[in-house]
Amino acid sequence: MNQIACNEMKYRPEESAISGPIDLEQILARINTLPAMPVIAQKLLGLALNTDHGETQMLKLVAQDSQISAKIIGLSNSALFATPGIITSIIDAAMYLGLTQIKSVAIGMATVSALTKPPEGKLKSADLWAHSMTIASAMRVIAKHMPVKTRPVDEQIFLAGLLHDIGYNVLNFIAKDTCNALYEKLSTPSDASPLEIEHALLGTHHGEIGAQLGIHWGLPAEIIAVIRYHHIPNSANAEIGQPLVRLVNLAERMLPDFAIIESTAQEITPQEWIALGIDPGKADSIAEQISSVAEQAKQLASAI
Repeated sequence: MNQIACNEMKYRPEESAISGPIDLEQILARINTLPAMPVIAQKLLGLALNTDHGETQMLKLVAQDSQISAKIIGLSNSALFATPGIITSIIDAAMYLGLTQIKSVAIGMATVSALTKPPEGKLKSADLWAHSMTIASAMRVIAKHMPVKTRPVDEQIFLAGLLHDIGYNVLNFIAKDTCNALYEKLSTPSDASPLEIEHALLGTHHGEIGAQLGIHWGLPAEIIAVIRYHHIPNSANAEIGQPLVRLVNLAERMLPDFAIIESTAQEITPQEWIALGIDPGKADSIAEQISSVAEQAKQLASAI
């Protein structure tokens, strides 16, 4: 029996929920009881798009999943992507959005859907998706101003943006009551930082929770680093995920509390722009572009 089948047999939704206080040890003990990474996400992650065969297989995989393909077509017709005319098929969507973007969005949708179950708590999966999609789009805006030789590829940018906050999905899935309590604490004005609030309640933070899922699912090391360090980009251990870690961090700070409450607003220093190879004088222009992206992304809350 393969590992996926074993994981699916081991997983029992009614056994995964935790009520009351929770700590890091309990969270880690439950990671292995979560659903296996969806098969389509596994296949897409291992699929290279630099050959005709890879491209054909990717389109075939996405088209075979009616829910994901319908959502991608819906996103393709949104103002966020500004595609001409009406998109009615995955082939059309790939033509206008690009194969790498379709691949990343499909992986993101599949993984988030695997960690969504009714009834939902106060932190809604649709809000998390809208936030993550917008952050991914904002990262792309910022990255366009980076030197070509250090700019991450679009596939990495979008996947990092879509999965950076997956720790919240995990927490909501295995400990809804605790996630609700965290949501309320983050919604209440406080002198403590969001990470301090999370540590006080959980003994850890959503980045570490998400990273543990990433390890369990075998996600790429740079994506795990993004998930774990996007709120602490100057950590020496974040190096393997750079410059994606910094891109997520800046995007979240330029869109504080977009769709979900994280209280990430803080001034971005010239040195932080320079660390990405971007002229600090372009900051205002980048902010305007990202503001436009955020406006267009508001309609995405219903796209999951």
